[in-house]
Amino acid sequence: MAQRLTVSDGVSKKTSRVRVAVRLRPYMSRQDEKDEGPCVRGLDSQNLEIINWRNATETVKYHFDVFHGEQTTQQEVFLSSVKPILPHILNGQNASVFAYGPTGAGKTHTMLGTAEQPGVIPRAVREVFNLVSAKDEDEGWDYSIGMSYLEIYNEKVLDLLSPNSQDLPIRENKDKNILIPGLTHTAISSFSDFDKHFIPATLNRTTASTKLNQRSSRSHAILLIKVVRTQRALPHRQQTGKLYLVDLAGSEDNRRTGNQGIRLKESGAINLSLFTLSKVVDALNSGTAARIPYRDSKLTRLLQDSLGGSAHSVMITNIAPEYRYYFDTFSALNFAAKSKLIVNKPFTRETVAVPVLPVKRSREEHEAAGSGAEPHKKKQKEEKKSEQDGSSPSAHYHSLSEPSVMERLIALEKLMMSCQDRNRQSVLKDVAQSRKEIQELKEKQREFERKATLLSQLAKEKSSSKDEAAFKNTLAPLQRKQPNVTKPNKQQAVVQPMQVSQLQPLQHLAVVRKQSVCVTKEKKLSDLVEPPDGKENVESSWESQLDKSVLNESKQKILHILNTGCLKELKGLQQIGDKKAKLILGWREIQGHFTKLEDLINIEGMTQKRFSSFMKANILSALGK
Repeated sequence: MAQRLTVSDGVSKKTSRVRVAVRLRPYMSRQDEKDEGPCVRGLDSQNLEIINWRNATETVKYHFDVFHGEQTTQQEVFLSSVKPILPHILNGQNASVFAYGPTGAGKTHTMLGTAEQPGVIPRAVREVFNLVSAKDEDEGWDYSIGMSYLEIYNEKVLDLLSPNSQDLPIRENKDKNILIPGLTHTAISSFSDFDKHFIPATLNRTTASTKLNQRSSRSHAILLIKVVRTQRALPHRQQTGKLYLVDLAGSEDNRRTGNQGIRLKESGAINLSLFTLSKVVDALNSGTAARIPYRDSKLTRLLQDSLGGSAHSVMITNIAPEYRYYFDTFSALNFAAKSKLIVNKPFTRETVAVPVLPVKRSREEHEAAGSGAEPHKKKQKEEKKSEQDGSSPSAHYHSLSEPSVMERLIALEKLMMSCQDRNRQSVLKDVAQSRKEIQELKEKQREFERKATLLSQLAKEKSSSKDEAAFKNTLAPLQRKQPNVTKPNKQQAVVQPMQVSQLQPLQHLAVVRKQSVCVTKEKKLSDLVEPPDGKENVESSWESQLDKSVLNESKQKILHILNTGCLKELKGLQQIGDKKAKLILGWREIQGHFTKLEDLINIEGMTQKRFSSFMKANILSALGK
């Protein structure tokens, strides 16, 4: 049996702030059309400034943990920002590195890199293997490393190591750990083994070309490196550390990227998840939020441990110097400035074996164990099972023959024998009194049952006599007074004579047997009279009172407004509000003009009853004008 323990790094609970590094991509094009050059520049290794868009003569300055300029290499980014947090995962703690920024700012290059200039992911995995190999074997720990790789595409979690898998669920266990059931976990023993699995999986990631980026990532990619170290000696402690390496898709302005169709849908899912990420950061920084919206997006659900959780987190914010990226760069810097205020609480998760306490056994059990017999505990379990199943008739007798049970019975008998006589007499009196009370209650119950049977027989006789009177009465129908007009709560009722010959046409009516009358509820007399030809009168009363030419002219005017009217003109119609007017405009853009007024029923929320009310209100209001 194992028990999960939470071990803090020190005496007091240690906290770790999210470290934020900003990397400025090199200038990739000629000077902008306005000949304004770069909009952002670095001041030193921690500070940078960007032009104030409200006043071009001023600049806005930012301070971060690290600033990487245009000439910074991949090696320098890794050594200064990522490498310091990697030793934590060998001690059973979690670490997280994720790249954030607009599309085309160089996030994928920072995380993946090229064969000549490897990025953060290959360097970090190689460093993990170096740290494990550098550990002294005399410490008494065994290490195992595994990997998982997934992407979040259109709010679907897809396994990149198993391309044929479907959308995977995200779960949370009792220890508040985020889990993905069904996600492939592959054990790796060296960096070449990792490369063999990682490169084909990277090709499975969804990418596409836009106006701003020839190979734009259309999904968020998350690589999980899991390091488990197990103690060789007792009590076999086991510590698990996880490293999350996240390459986020960039936020996009569809007016500049030219996205259409499926690219537009992908862009919407990306921007929505990044917006949820911003809400999570705002809620964490406010300190007064009743709820952190981790569950509003699958990205924030997976990053729950990295932002405000128990991981050592590093965010690398990628920005672009071109002036056309100005607002994207400005918003990315503001997001980075808010993220560096988030505080995490890392801790070590350990699984240790719970020591089994020795159980004191009798001399007979020790002899049975010494002779190779079956343990007493196992025998006792089998006897309990057989007793429940009823397969062994002697199980109860055998349980009574146990030494502990016999001793308890003897002690109980001695205790009863040692009781004083007066206590016994008082107990006997109480028993006799309780038996007498029970006998009285039983007699009362029998009397009540007899009365109940008599009452039920009388009720049956009365109901049978009423039924006979109802079907044999040939007198004139009762004449009831008309209900008072001032009492709207009472419903009108139509009273008809109840005769045997009239039972056949009244089979569809709601019949209430009461003093030989048949009452039809909530129906008017005009509803009970069928038309002479047997068909319902389709045309309503208010339409029949209007001239057909005037009615058709009003309908054509309404149809003209529905097809050509603007938002204000549509809202001018009766029973058409702002929401319905926008729905009509949207339907008109997709489906075209309304061919007939009945097409209005296809609008969301417009039922047949509301359509009739709409027509009546608009036609009568037009005639009133």
